[in-house]
Amino acid sequence: MSDIMTTHQHFVTTSLAGLQRDTPPMRLFEKAKRYGIWNPSDIDFRQDAADWQRLDATEREVLLHLTSLFQAGEEAVTADILPLIMTVAAEGRLEEEMYLTTFLFEEAKHTDFFRRFLDEVAGARMDLTHFHTPSYSAIVYSALPAAMQALLTDRSPAAQIRASVTYNMIVEGVLAETGYHAYLTALERNGLMPGQCQGIRLLKQDESRHIAYGIYLISRLLAEDPALWEVAEATMNELLPVALGVVADTFGRYEVMPFGLEESEFADYALSQFQKRLERLERARGATLEEIYAATDLAIEQNDV
Repeated sequence: MSDIMTTHQHFVTTSLAGLQRDTPPMRLFEKAKRYGIWNPSDIDFRQDAADWQRLDATEREVLLHLTSLFQAGEEAVTADILPLIMTVAAEGRLEEEMYLTTFLFEEAKHTDFFRRFLDEVAGARMDLTHFHTPSYSAIVYSALPAAMQALLTDRSPAAQIRASVTYNMIVEGVLAETGYHAYLTALERNGLMPGQCQGIRLLKQDESRHIAYGIYLISRLLAEDPALWEVAEATMNELLPVALGVVADTFGRYEVMPFGLEESEFADYALSQFQKRLERLERARGATLEEIYAATDLAIEQNDV
């Protein structure tokens, strides 16, 4: 790429600019430092392992199914975020880059967390890719890496919109968030696996910051160029039905889903969360940067992302 830097011309933190601590990325950075430093190795899985032994075959399969989706998804988002960090760094957005360092760390931590569960609770030293349906593969195996790796050669606002919609709106905002909601509901309603519940609650806090950043990034780009709405809308229209297909595939595999889970509850949850964020993005078209800051700050404060 022609814009690769081989030398530094100046440093933001020793210039008059300094760090812009009142921006949403720095607010998210502060929250990540305060709430994101938890260690999967500290979670006590002893009761979880005992609970696992009491589950029947279908219950175990469902938890392995869900965990396999999380495990591959967390590994994918860990591997695929680097082009976005590189793009933000190349634009000189230091505050955003600083926040994204915590983003990458947290995705890696989530990958570690689910692998601990598979190893120490489920004893699942086996190939779990048979749970990855064509709908899941279309997003996690194909659309996500394609959108993110495109940033290596095209850092345009349109490419950034496609990447963030795919990563934050669809993979995190629909697939992951709905899956975590289902997983936690299954365990908490049935008084199972306190260690896994603790980890997922901590993980959901991390993911709320990730989604907040994604909505901020897309909003900032839309505010700068409202015509980019066509790119965002096209990406959402392409991927949302496929993401909802993952929910349908998961429930469709089982004649009776254990743990009292109902497909309609989680399909409705996915759509309501998506619609809430869609409305925020629609309001971002033509908004001022100050209005974007205010809306993002309010969502961060209320944990309503």
